[in-house]
Amino acid sequence: MDKSKFAFGKTNYILLAIAAVAIIIGFILMAGPGSTETHFEPEIFSFRRIKLAPTICFLGFISMIVAIMYRPKDKK
Repeated sequence: MDKSKFAFGKTNYILLAIAAVAIIIGFILMAGPGSTETHFEPEIFSFRRIKLAPTICFLGFISMIVAIMYRPKDKK
C-alpha cells in the first residue's frame, strides 16, 4: 500500500492512541458516587475528582492536538 494516501504516519497514530487513553483515564477518575436529595456525598469534592482528573483530561486533549500537528522529519 502507498503510504502517501494516509493522513498521518505511524507515530501520529501512536500519539493519538496515548492521548485518547489519557482522556479516558481522566474521565474514569472523575466518575464516582453522586449526591442525592436525601444524602450528601462529600466525595464529589475530593482532590481526585476536582483537580487530578480534569488536569489529566486537559493534558490528554493538549497531547491530542500535538499528535495531530506532529510532523516527522523527512529522512534524506
